[in-house]
Amino acid sequence: MSRDEMDIRIFAGSSSVSFAEKMCSYLGTEMGKAETIVFTEGNIFVKIQEQVRDKDVYIVQTIGPSPNDDFMELLFWIDAFKRSSAGSVTAIIPYFSYAKGDKKDEPRVSIRARVCADCLEVCGVDRIITMDLHSPQIQGFFKKPVDHLYGMPILCEYIKEKEIENPVVVSPDTGFAKNARKYANALNCPVAICDKIRKSHDERAEILEIIGSVEGKNAIIVDDFTITLGTLSEAAKALKKHGAKKIYACVSHALLKEDGLKRLDNSDIEELITTDTVENPVAFAHPKVKVVTVTTLFAKAVKIIHNRQSLSQLFETLDSSLSS
Repeated sequence: MSRDEMDIRIFAGSSSVSFAEKMCSYLGTEMGKAETIVFTEGNIFVKIQEQVRDKDVYIVQTIGPSPNDDFMELLFWIDAFKRSSAGSVTAIIPYFSYAKGDKKDEPRVSIRARVCADCLEVCGVDRIITMDLHSPQIQGFFKKPVDHLYGMPILCEYIKEKEIENPVVVSPDTGFAKNARKYANALNCPVAICDKIRKSHDERAEILEIIGSVEGKNAIIVDDFTITLGTLSEAAKALKKHGAKKIYACVSHALLKEDGLKRLDNSDIEELITTDTVENPVAFAHPKVKVVTVTTLFAKAVKIIHNRQSLSQLFETLDSSLSS
């Protein structure tokens, strides 16, 4: 029996049940049987409810809405699979929140992404699949393979379907400028960059100026994630002052809560385009939010990896569909 015909065992942590179900639906397989219990004092208990001996298993758990609980639960899952003699354990982390902590940029702070990488490997993870890391260089923190997927082609497909006239892609800061240029190339339009300053850790940003022409254009602000919509709303305000017409925002991961959604209501942003890497039903139900699924992307990646093939074919397919 070829690996393509073999059973792919996908399990879901509590933060990614819907995501894993959609992956299983695409792959034509049933989700693995397991349960998570959170005791009254906050302790997390996980249990696999089927045999996994010698099987290659995939555990889907985004590190997003409750990052500390989400991460601890993922460690417990990896440990449970290893202690159940699984052949290999691949952690599918659609959004890896602690990727923001990629460096020691001030005295006496932790490099949080490195700590997380060490913990995952000590527990026995064999592979990581994730998407649009805030700092792609943290792949180097791992000794195990890290497959870094990109949401941009899928997001750009949706943006192209909108047929936005006279568009300009806008990076909310200089740090995302390289990625913004990739969006601009895919959409065949110019790029502008906001000069942003953040004076503290309160998640509030100030836009000092805009580099590039946006007057009379329809702007598409692109970023990897948003929590409070602070940066995006301030960028939209600055773009309006510089003569932009309609303003859209596009992010890979949306962790918006009530305060962020209120800011979206009161902002100059016409539509916030995002993916479903974080299960956020309140935000996804908002009339200004458009959700584009990336579950098929992850499902295809799992199938390719499971069959011991190269993921480069996945990127080639996405690139060709975007350019057509």
